Amino acid sequence: MARRPAGPTSRDGGRRGRTSSAIGKIAPDAATSPKAPAPKPAPRPAPPDPNLVLLGEFGRAHGLTGEVRLKSYTGDPQAIAGYGTLQTTDGRTLTLADVRPAPGPSPDMLIARVKGVSGRSAAEALNRVALYVPRDRLAAPEDDDEVYAADLIGAAAVDEAGTLVGTIVAVPNYGGGDLLELRPPNGGATALLPFTKAFVPVLDVAQRRVTVVAPEDLFAAPGDKPADDPG
Repeated sequence: MARRPAGPTSRDGGRRGRTSSAIGKIAPDAATSPKAPAPKPAPRPAPPDPNLVLLGEFGRAHGLTGEVRLKSYTGDPQAIAGYGTLQTTDGRTLTLADVRPAPGPSPDMLIARVKGVSGRSAAEALNRVALYVPRDRLAAPEDDDEVYAADLIGAAAVDEAGTLVGTIVAVPNYGGGDLLELRPPNGGATALLPFTKAFVPVLDVAQRRVTVVAPEDLFAAPGDKPADDPG
């Protein structure tokens, strides 16, 4: 599994590239486990224009000087600061003055400073604000194995028979490669599936659908720890 670098050059826009199972060394029947349940924020508002591509989303304020947490969806997380003026769903334009990695294991979580934003109250007002860029400012994916993360979020995941498995709600990366976070059709806890050719053999961006090879227990609740488990 690999996150292919992206930025305001020819490889940009948070493209996600699948790798073969030989590289990832993960078989389609490998065991996966559901993501631990966590409170879910309100759904992100739809972009006002389908030609806008989601690049990132602000989180809570960081400190007292106007810095704010930012989840980046670009292939190289810090490359989001190189796109210049970014757009929001309410018609504002914002520019990132500086970004740096946030503490913690997630490489796509940043600490950002926004031009014109100072003080904690102003930073708190950015919570859940999404940042977009016009698609025509981005280079097109170079092959069929690359796709913008924004085009995956909200897409249907179906099995090889066409039965709905779940909906993609996020494309996280915790350092080991891109994952698809899937929510089951009837709601409930989400589960993570590696974004590799073995697990995601078909991408149909035009139809907002991907074909997945998921284990039967993908959404099963975690079992009890063995008695001899030291964890």
